[in-house]
Amino acid sequence: MRESNSTPGRVRPAGSPRYFLGEVFVSEVLSKPALDAAGDEIGRVQDFIVSPGEIFPKVAFVVVKGPREPVVIPWEQVAFFNKKFLSLNILGREIKLDAVKENDILIARDILDKQIVDVNGAKIVRVNDLKLGEVKGHFCLIAADVGIRGLIRRLLGRRIKDQLGRFIHHRLPHHLIGWNYLEHLKPKITRLTLSVPRGLLNRMHPADLASVIQQMPARDRIVFYESLDLKAAAEVLHELEPAVQVEIVSRMDPEHAVDILERMPPDEATDVLGDLPPPKAQKLMALMNREDAKEVQDLLAHTEDTAGGLMTTEFLTFSPDLTAGETIEIIRKQSADVETIYYVYMADPNGRPIGVLSLRELIMATPEARLSEIMTTRLKTVTPETHQTEVAKTMSKYNLVAIPVVDRDRKMLGVVTIDDIVDLLVPPVSKKKPRRLK
Repeated sequence: MRESNSTPGRVRPAGSPRYFLGEVFVSEVLSKPALDAAGDEIGRVQDFIVSPGEIFPKVAFVVVKGPREPVVIPWEQVAFFNKKFLSLNILGREIKLDAVKENDILIARDILDKQIVDVNGAKIVRVNDLKLGEVKGHFCLIAADVGIRGLIRRLLGRRIKDQLGRFIHHRLPHHLIGWNYLEHLKPKITRLTLSVPRGLLNRMHPADLASVIQQMPARDRIVFYESLDLKAAAEVLHELEPAVQVEIVSRMDPEHAVDILERMPPDEATDVLGDLPPPKAQKLMALMNREDAKEVQDLLAHTEDTAGGLMTTEFLTFSPDLTAGETIEIIRKQSADVETIYYVYMADPNGRPIGVLSLRELIMATPEARLSEIMTTRLKTVTPETHQTEVAKTMSKYNLVAIPVVDRDRKMLGVVTIDDIVDLLVPPVSKKKPRRLK
């Protein structure tokens, strides 16, 4: 192992180069020219040595393959670094000869292609590439790329043509595992292990955790998924690809599956149930709370490309006779039961929306102000049959982040929120095909 800062005679990195590309993948920079301060090529980038014991391991040295043996250069002697070349702040003749030591950790040699396993030793994914970036002024190893993008990047490299490159950039999702979710590196590693306790995974973003699950062998997915707490499981399920959703829910104990579905927003639970074989979906709905099952059944009646298919039925309405202070207190108590709250809607006794306030307007109002005095009555609505493109156009035209959905009698049925509209522009992997359950 290379010695620490406190050891005389061994220079350690002071931080990142003065100029460098913010984030790069290892496959993008290997074999790129290494230049000295005069611009003369001294060799090619062969690898990077990182320091163990850090959450995000710091790059301590760069290994350069020259005409003879590879040389190890302290990272503080790197002046400029990007995807095309690396340059030093010293001349070639000033480089002190230093070779790779037995216990050095080289990220390309020692980490690429390693398996990431869970705490029980089950194989999860393989490291296809590694992401480097700046953390608190130091250039560090920040993530493992375990997806198809990383594999294509390594296999094709500069042979990726413009059209294919654009496809990869816009259509293939990133499948990254942040290094903070992995145990600290050690010399001579044979595998990487997810951090313990397993509960740490529950704090990963649901989309990132879904990416991990989708890369697992099929036999490990269900065990891994069922180890998540109910809240995390509910958030992750909607992020999974439809085929993986069906596989997991079909193999899961029905009562456990229902516990998860009942913790999901109704529109997301509807998407999942709509992709299951009808007999399986009907069986789960029969086990669900009657109110939750009715919400799902009502949503399944709408085609997916309409406001009715996009809306969530979780929303709050208030009497215009309430004060701002009373309304805020109600929201505080009931907000846990609503997916998102962008606006406060006022409704008459028949459930027809008659006014709206943004949360900002509500908070800025005096606590004694009546909602009827401060609400906006120029309320924009859509019907369940309104096509999704018209919904998007209306929200864009009036700068809305949510819009009510009303029936023929103008009774409020649900709300379409901005995240549903964003999904139209950049569809998630879980975007559904037409629902089969009727």
